[in-house]
Amino acid sequence: MTYRIVTWGTGNVGTYAARAVLNHPELELVGHIVSSDDKAGKDVADLIGYESATGVIATTDIDAALALAPDCVVYTAHAETRMMEAAEDQARCLRAGINVVASSLVMLQYPDNPGIAFLADPLKAACAEGNTTCFNNGIDPGFANDTMPLMFTGLSEHWSSVRMQEIVNYATYEQEHTIREVMGFGYPVDHECLLFQEGMLSIGWGGSVWSVAAGMGLTLDKVYEVHERLPLESDVTNAMGVFKAGTTGAMRFEVRGVVDGRDAIVLEHVTRLTDDIAPHWPQGKGYRVIIEGEPRMEIAMDMEDSKGDHAVGGVILTATTIVNAIPSVVEQGPGMVSALDLPKITGKGLYKPPA
Repeated sequence: MTYRIVTWGTGNVGTYAARAVLNHPELELVGHIVSSDDKAGKDVADLIGYESATGVIATTDIDAALALAPDCVVYTAHAETRMMEAAEDQARCLRAGINVVASSLVMLQYPDNPGIAFLADPLKAACAEGNTTCFNNGIDPGFANDTMPLMFTGLSEHWSSVRMQEIVNYATYEQEHTIREVMGFGYPVDHECLLFQEGMLSIGWGGSVWSVAAGMGLTLDKVYEVHERLPLESDVTNAMGVFKAGTTGAMRFEVRGVVDGRDAIVLEHVTRLTDDIAPHWPQGKGYRVIIEGEPRMEIAMDMEDSKGDHAVGGVILTATTIVNAIPSVVEQGPGMVSALDLPKITGKGLYKPPA
């Protein structure tokens, strides 16, 4: 069966999501929504660097794109500073009878996280109205901390804690607004950025902790967060501009889930702009799951794109996580779903011999 797809957004993730749809044997790209007049009227291939014309023309006319009656919308539009607007965009599709997979509101990876009911409840209502299914996921929050940990705890005799790590150098991420204004890089280490406002880490990544707990059949006493930031010792220049010495150049945060009075499920991020800062923090790149128990396990997932860039590799994984799940999501019953609800997603049909 072939599923008709409209993609929404051509940013970092959206570019690779559109490519993944075009390369998937069960998916047909029929429309593409953009927010910029500069992109409207162009073949999608011109926007994503695809090898050949697609015949799909980008549009700012949302009604016209949804009137194409796709089976699913792949929603990757910017949401970090417009959460409610992004939620309404998704609800608009769902009410219209169109399923949604999305990376923009990844805090919804576990829709029953009590901290995000203000986002989840309207979307659950939209699913009920449109008899549709909604799946928000990615690589982190997402697969690296909802599917990966559960898979490997299934090998345990017993376990006492699970730690899920992301270790990334964001120098090549090239999302300047996110890096500076949301995360606070390039500002003093005590700058009140959006990311470290009270409760924001638990909203953003608490779903990972709640999801693992739910998959283990555990009830959390509480979820809480800690963080620290370190300054650059010298100026750093990358594609996003100059980051001055003395401003934030590395950060580390944890969202901790408490079971029986102890930290049992922990989500940890270590983010740098240069590899030599914070040498005492966890090193490497990619995603780790550390399971204390019998046996003790450390599972590593490294990634890089065809040019060797691990940050871009992570962006691709965010896109493919949701795109490759589309057939399973469309076949699910109506409602908001998490990775716990879906069957194993594989690369079936995606074999391609090296050039």
